[in-house]
Amino acid sequence: MLTSVSECVILIIHNKTHTLDYGAIMNRDIVLFDMDGTLTEARQAFSQDLSSPLWDLSHVADVGIVTGSDLNYVKEQMSTLINLHSIRYRLHLLPCNGTKYLIPPESADEDHKMIHEASMEKELGKTNYNNLMEILICLQAEMVDYDIPLTGHFISARGSTINWSPMGRNANDKQRKHFKKFDKKFKFRHQFFSKLQDALKEEKIDGVTVKLGGDTSFDIYPTGWDKTYALRHFGGRNVWFVGDRARTPKGNDYEIFQACGPRSFHTTGPEETREIVRRIENLAGR
Repeated sequence: MLTSVSECVILIIHNKTHTLDYGAIMNRDIVLFDMDGTLTEARQAFSQDLSSPLWDLSHVADVGIVTGSDLNYVKEQMSTLINLHSIRYRLHLLPCNGTKYLIPPESADEDHKMIHEASMEKELGKTNYNNLMEILICLQAEMVDYDIPLTGHFISARGSTINWSPMGRNANDKQRKHFKKFDKKFKFRHQFFSKLQDALKEEKIDGVTVKLGGDTSFDIYPTGWDKTYALRHFGGRNVWFVGDRARTPKGNDYEIFQACGPRSFHTTGPEETREIVRRIENLAGR
């Protein structure tokens, strides 16, 4: 973060000098956004239509991205926003539900800096972690019996979380649409949600939470490491949240939506998020 606890901090941005009140920065509200289905369409790049509203919002509050995706996907989808000089100094990155936390850069020649990274293997224990991976491999082997595309990169171990995509994360848009129709018709993920829960119980692997991640996958992590984990980094600050999977306990935005209470907003996609940002801009900091 900022290296001095003096009254002001001077940042040089694009050869312009900006004086920031340090005390005000530490007390600013922060608005956390889910990524897929909130700031972007699923697995799509960030739309610049949201750049201006988020820049305006950053005048009254810090901005954060909290997502089940790993850092490489955040950088891939959100590169336009991350590299936008007008906002990057107030943009917090919280991949893997906030179990990884990168603080904003302090100057133009710096990148976001990782200051926290949790370990799922350490939390569960090596034996339970390995048994969990074996369960996922066995369940993935069953996918050949279903009418879904199989594209590779099925199980993504992210250090602090695991993402399991039965059709694989290499799917193109056409394949993703096919899977979504199949899932909706046959409740496919709900079936395997139950199968995974039963296998965890049979193997006596406790303390593991499974959520529906995005439109095509499962997020798996130690119990308590949902997106409320991100709130640990902002003690004493007012935190707002905007997400699209908050209406059901199986959705990966549910817990943080509940935790933020009246400062939570449900969205149906980037277009509605744009309107929500304008509303929060008028409310934050009051």
